[in-house]
Amino acid sequence: MSEHKKRLLKYYDEMKWLYMELYNNDTAAFDYYVSMLEEYAKDRSDKLKAWDKKRRSGKGSEWYKDNRRLGMLAYTDCFAGDLHGVKEHLSYLKETGVNYIHLMPLLQSPEGRSDGGYAVSDFRKVDPGLGTMEDLEDLADECHESGISLCLDFVMNHTSEDHEWAKRAANGEKEYQDRYFFYDNWDIPAKMEETIPQVFPTTAPGNFTWCSKAGKVVMTTFYPYQWDLNYHNPVVFNDMTANMLFLCNRGVDIIRLDATPYIWKMPETKCRNLPQVHTLVRLMRIACEIVAPGTLLLGEIVMEPKEVVPYFGTKDQPECHLLYNVTTMASIWHTVATKDTRLLADQLTKVFALPENCVFLNYLRCHDDIGWGLDYDFLSHFGIEEAAHKRFLNDYFRDIGFDSGSRGELYNDDPRLKDARLCGTTASLCGIEEAEWERDDEKLKTGINLDVMLHAFLFTLSGIPVLYSGDEIGQLNDYSYKEDPQRADDSRYLHRGSFNWDDAAKRDDPSTRQGRIYRAIHDLYRLRCNHKAFANSADTWLIPLSEGCSAGLIGIGRYYDKEKILAFYNFSQDPQVIHTEEDESYQVLTSSEDGPVKSGDGHFVREFELLPYGFVWYRKKYR
Repeated sequence: MSEHKKRLLKYYDEMKWLYMELYNNDTAAFDYYVSMLEEYAKDRSDKLKAWDKKRRSGKGSEWYKDNRRLGMLAYTDCFAGDLHGVKEHLSYLKETGVNYIHLMPLLQSPEGRSDGGYAVSDFRKVDPGLGTMEDLEDLADECHESGISLCLDFVMNHTSEDHEWAKRAANGEKEYQDRYFFYDNWDIPAKMEETIPQVFPTTAPGNFTWCSKAGKVVMTTFYPYQWDLNYHNPVVFNDMTANMLFLCNRGVDIIRLDATPYIWKMPETKCRNLPQVHTLVRLMRIACEIVAPGTLLLGEIVMEPKEVVPYFGTKDQPECHLLYNVTTMASIWHTVATKDTRLLADQLTKVFALPENCVFLNYLRCHDDIGWGLDYDFLSHFGIEEAAHKRFLNDYFRDIGFDSGSRGELYNDDPRLKDARLCGTTASLCGIEEAEWERDDEKLKTGINLDVMLHAFLFTLSGIPVLYSGDEIGQLNDYSYKEDPQRADDSRYLHRGSFNWDDAAKRDDPSTRQGRIYRAIHDLYRLRCNHKAFANSADTWLIPLSEGCSAGLIGIGRYYDKEKILAFYNFSQDPQVIHTEEDESYQVLTSSEDGPVKSGDGHFVREFELLPYGFVWYRKKYR
């Protein structure tokens, strides 16, 4: 019996039960689904089957949970022009330590109506400007040879209005209209608008669009040219799963399930996080286990923590292998602005308590805006009101009245909800852009110290640290988007500028901003690789600080296999003295520039000083 047959038999009963429950015992649809899985399993190349075996053998199946992973997120065109260019620059990724590369949406989408590639018109073709599907396969092969995992987006909630299904639906073919949500008039959509939040209230208000060609209303949660798929229709699920497996068989290692919470719609609900979504994700996980068992699923769930964690599934019925740690990212920037670690500490306490099978991608910045989805119930205990606090954060990171040095811009400023989000690169939000513009060396030093401290904090967390392309050299905001009519109204392009290879050439010069940040991040990554206490399975905790310590201080402890690491961070602009309950002697592993200690000798860590935006890692080895 073939290996994929054995896997099919292992999951068959659960898969059938879930499918039949979701699709009202549609036996014909299920039989087709099973035959489709077998077809893709047979079509998987011997090379990829060997890759699966390597990834699934023994401890190798836990490869993504170790302390040697470092990710990078990049747009293909911005980073290297096209897929061939990415292949040529793999040496740079390896030098940086990157062994996980997420290339932003690169499938075919219409120019000017693509939402950055998230409006796919053909799931089987690469955008011609970036290359071909053969180029993608070549890149995947080269990545595997270099020990790099390749991640791609799978835009599962919607298609472009230029997709063949959408075109046929617009022409009146009922079979294809049934793949979307079409309504004869505005009665039902108007009722649904009462309960469905708006994703882009400024740039794309509402959740429905009039399709004049079809003479009907179509559901468009994101943009009018992105038509929501109807997963109540098993044909949609079958064909979209086939599209996903097609990408797996091109050598893609991690499938990023875009906008996962949105994929099941029901009237009189928010159309977010409905129970059926978890059934669909579990079925997709099973499909990958049968066809491409070396593949990981990464869920994009930009929701509050209680909505995020369920997408890991359970021990017996896992869903996503990986999830984004969205709340920690937002809480980090909140802490930079407030100089108060209490919210961050509370959030980390909850993360540290999760089972070790919960593996997060941790990041400071990504291609998207920073949404202030903080725990306002917790903040209310300190007299903080949501709308006012969001205004404060957005003002702080635009340097309005706070002398923060930050250079951010608002995105989708909703005048009704006062719920604007924030854009900007890590370096520009840390004040580096303003410091260089003013030629202020002290400001520049402060900005770089903050930038490096935030990356050190990122590397202390369990999971996979992910850099946004350019952050490793402190890349600044790109204001040229304002001159492009197709991008001028989308401030997210502020931090989506082309990678500056001239700046990257300065990465070995310690007198430059690029060199100082690159070397610091590289050294932190090297330490993380060399010390197993940073593995995902390590015990983690918040270090109790003595009463009277500044609210801007936080400490994180990690222990694994007789190695203990203590890490302390100062989110304040002032020097701070730390008092702890520790009574052991530790070796200094690393510290911030001009930090508290530089020697490698043993030190007690009961009391010491951290400079502004300073940090220190201590290590204790037990026999």
